[in-house]
Amino acid sequence: MTRIAVVLGATGLVGEAVTRELLAGDWAEVRVLVRRRLALTDSRLKQVIVDWEQLGQYKEQFAGAYAVFCCLGTTIKQAGSQEQFERVDLHYPLEAAALAKASGVKQFLVVSSMGASAKSGNFYIRTKGRAEDGLAAAGFHGLHIFRPSLLLGERAQFRLGERAGAVIMKAFDFAMVGKLARYRAIPGAKVAKAMVNIALADTGGTHIYTNEVIHVIGGR
Repeated sequence: MTRIAVVLGATGLVGEAVTRELLAGDWAEVRVLVRRRLALTDSRLKQVIVDWEQLGQYKEQFAGAYAVFCCLGTTIKQAGSQEQFERVDLHYPLEAAALAKASGVKQFLVVSSMGASAKSGNFYIRTKGRAEDGLAAAGFHGLHIFRPSLLLGERAQFRLGERAGAVIMKAFDFAMVGKLARYRAIPGAKVAKAMVNIALADTGGTHIYTNEVIHVIGGR
């Protein structure tokens, strides 16, 4: 099968790792929709600079794609407001999903968050849950939702809270066993590998992958 992938958020930690993982495989073409170009070169890599507020203008980029990897995400601090955070973590993924579904994409894979729930009292968790619910309603052949714990890896944009959390989580990783395993910090590259592995499995239905499951799938 000739497979074409579309990556959203390819300049982020997981998104860039997904792009590299796809290019390391036998995917025929990897299209990345980005605000700025990646420092990657490959004959199969197609970089498209997009205006996310006008995403509908790029509908043709989803045509013929087998899978969409949605790795969009920000923080309220970086976004500047809750409203802008919602644009990136809720509205953009749902707009992309609508375009992908209309273009016949079979598999949609998205990075969400631990505990995501539209009923949560926490704004961040609630927004992630609303995004999950909206994607589930889109009707993809296969919808795969990944809920990692704290992500490890070097980001282009420095996040002090994440960096401090990563140091603490790595120091106590040896103690994260049993029920605590679900909270173990996870490398962005492992999440990426899990996403690509699942896409290749071509599984139908809606599936949620918790942090401990991602550790296993991404370790294969």
